[in-house]
Parts: sequence; C-alpha cells; structure tokens
Amino acid sequence: MKRFGEFKRLIVLCFSLITIASESLVYCYFWYNRYSIEIRRNLWFTTKGHWLAIAIYVVLLFAFSSMYGGLNIGYLKASEVIFSQMFSIIATNVITYGQISLMNWALMYPPTFIKMTIYQAAVSLGCSVFFYWLYRKIFPPRRLLLVHGDRPYDDLVRKFESRKDKYEISKCIDIKEGLDRVCAEACERYDAVVIGDIDVGSRNKIFKFCYGKGIRTYILPKITDVILSGAEEMHIFDTPMFLTREYSLRIEEKFIKRLMDIVLSLILIVLSSPFMLLTALAVKIYDGGPILYKQIRCTEDMREFYILKFRSMRVDAEKDGVARLASKNDSRITPVGRVIRKCRLDELPQLFNILKGDMSFVGPRPERPEIIRQYMEVMPEFVYRTKVKAGLAGYAQIYGKYNTTPYDKLKLDLTYIENYSIWLDLRLMMLTLKILFWPDSTEGVEAEQVTAFKEEMYRQKDADKAAHVDDEE
Repeated sequence: MKRFGEFKRLIVLCFSLITIASESLVYCYFWYNRYSIEIRRNLWFTTKGHWLAIAIYVVLLFAFSSMYGGLNIGYLKASEVIFSQMFSIIATNVITYGQISLMNWALMYPPTFIKMTIYQAAVSLGCSVFFYWLYRKIFPPRRLLLVHGDRPYDDLVRKFESRKDKYEISKCIDIKEGLDRVCAEACERYDAVVIGDIDVGSRNKIFKFCYGKGIRTYILPKITDVILSGAEEMHIFDTPMFLTREYSLRIEEKFIKRLMDIVLSLILIVLSSPFMLLTALAVKIYDGGPILYKQIRCTEDMREFYILKFRSMRVDAEKDGVARLASKNDSRITPVGRVIRKCRLDELPQLFNILKGDMSFVGPRPERPEIIRQYMEVMPEFVYRTKVKAGLAGYAQIYGKYNTTPYDKLKLDLTYIENYSIWLDLRLMMLTLKILFWPDSTEGVEAEQVTAFKEEMYRQKDADKAAHVDDEE
C-alpha cells in the first residue's frame, strides 16, 4: 500500500506538471510572438531576459494552481479542479498583464491577453478532462469499511457517496458487534477503514490496530483532537509532552492583523463604492424598504455589536421575532436579494465593521446571541469560537458550506484558532477570492438537515452531551 501510495502521488504530480507546462507553452508563444516584440521599443531583451520573464510566469501559475487546488487531480471533484485551474490562469494573467504593462510603460492591448487566456482555458480543460478520465481508469474508488455507533451516520455516508469516483462504502458495521469482529472485518477486502463518531476508548483501539497493520484510516476528529492539532511540542523532559494554553495572539501579531484590516478595508471600501451604490439603489427601488440590515452579533469574548448588510430579505422576514437560518429556496429572500447574495454584494457593508474594529477579515463568522445560546444547549463548546475576533470569512466558509452542520463548523473554526498565523490569514484571504465565485458555498440549509434548531437535535441532547463528554476522557 505504501508503494501504491507513492506511485499514485507520482502519477498525480506528472499530471499536474504536464498541465502547468501546457498552459505555460501558450504563454511562451504569445510572449515571443507578441509581448516581447512590443516591449522591445522600450527595453532590450537578452536570452536570459526571455527566460526570466517566462520563469516568473511559470512560478506564479504554479503558486496559484497549488493554492487554489488546481493541481489536486483525483483529490477534488473534476468540476472543482477545472474551476480552480481557470481561476489560477485568470489570476496569473491579471498580474502578468500589469507586469508587462509596467515594462512597456503603457497598457498592453487587452484583447491579446483575453485571447491568450481563452487558449489556455481550452488547453487546461482538455488536460483536466483527459487526466481525470485516466486517473479513474488507473485508480478505482477505495473500498471503505465504515465503523459507526448509535449516533446517525447517514449524513457521513452521503458525503462519501458524493465522491463515488474516489470512495465506495462497501460495508457499515456497528461497534456493538464487538472490537474483535470489527478488527477482523478491517483485515478483509477493504482498502481503508472509516472510524465514525464512536466512543474514544473503542476508537483508540481500532485506530492502533489499523496503524499496526498498515491499514489506511479515516477518523472523524472530536473537539479535543482539533484543539491538540495546534498544541506546542515540549522537549523539556525525556517524556514527550504537548502544551495547550489559553488562546492569545502575541502583541506583534495583533498589531499586524489590525494594520492589515485597516489598510485593506480602506482600499476595498474605495474600490467597491460604485458596487455598493448600485446595490443600495436596487434594494431601495425594489420595495422602498431600508437599504441596510442591522443585526446584533457576537464577536471576541461574546461582545455584541451591530453587523451591517445590504437587506436581501423582505422587511417582515422575522416579524415573529424568531431567529432562523436562511433555507434553500427561502421565500423570504427578495429577487434583488437572491442576486446580491449570489454575488456576495450583501456582505460589502461589513467592510465598515472591519474598519471600526468589530470584525476582522479572517475569523469565525459572527453569530446572533440567541443562536449561540441554542447551539450551546447541545454543544457547550460552541462558545470557544468567541476566543478570537469574528471575521468576514474563515475556515468554515472556505472549507465548508453555508449548510455545513454547526458541529462541523465549530471544528473548522477551532482548527483556525488553534493554528493561527499571519501567513494562514494571508492564505485564507487568497482562498476567499475563489470561494466568492464557487456556488456550492452559498447553499442554504436543507429542510431535512439537522441543525441546532431542529427538534430531533433536542431529543438527542442527552446523547450529544454524552458524546462531548467522550472528548474529555
């Protein structure tokens, strides 16, 4: 299995390099036949100069493709890989257009860049489709054994089934059948074992058994696992030790983070002001109601503030005073609201919240106080999200969806909190640009989805609390 894994990584790397090389060759053609000729009027190019210009382009394209997932052939869905590659090409070409224009001391002819981008997109699409087809031929889906407990596991099965090109749940086995039976089954004809939400003791025994036998294992982390992911290793004694402490940014980190928020919010407010003006007019003209929607949210240490949004729902959307999440195809959303929500224009006024200091660009999304209280009835750990300042976007928005379950969002937000760094903030800001144009992240809550507001969850309150107690064992 180890050799198979290395072979698989080598094949994927070859696929990625061929794709990058193909896209770069298109740039080379345009560079030698168009751009370098036009720039010669102002700048003399040597052979090394040509290679340097091409090398800069290749590095930028590789960096963006790697960051946005364009190289994750087989790991991400084919549609997401294609979208990521297209986004990477556009981002690289925008920067390159500015770079070449500066070298030329004048703006280059835009249609040439557009033509090059179209050619690169066609090449990228062809490579992606072919390599995805070849990947599926070489690497069939992994056959998985799912070990589950009393808690519902249908949602987990659905998630794996959404990637039938990569996974196949061959069998589900209840932990009640006994550890011996589970371990014996794990040694059968499966490629990997998925350990679901079971008690910590059984989970650890199954994991150690699979680790010892060299069996690939997928584990659903508990809250304590996520917190430990950011623990500091200590080597003071001859006994390995992890140190976890109260979360607190160092003073220089706080200064840099706040400085970034102020500078970027001011720049974006200026750049987005025409879009904000048009959005405000559209909202006002549609029904004559208020342009902005103000709502109390909680930020760091549960401090309350008024979050600003362009109104996307009817004026009487919550006339009964009951807080509820937006559902899929929610009738309360106006036609104008649907457009601005899809384009994320409704979030633009939050730039003023960031400038004021109530929010940051990166951090857990701020929740309403009453919703936090409802979540905490079944998830006391939900308050951990308020250890840091609320953000415009965070782990839960980049790696999850609007309809990701609250428990999974909590684990994603804690991953950010426990692994915070300035570089992580910068990376998440760059990834947010991609998410703005990826429709899956805007899906509403399904009618049957279990959230903190569903009666089913309240009926399972005791079971949920017992599961969280397992985190502390």
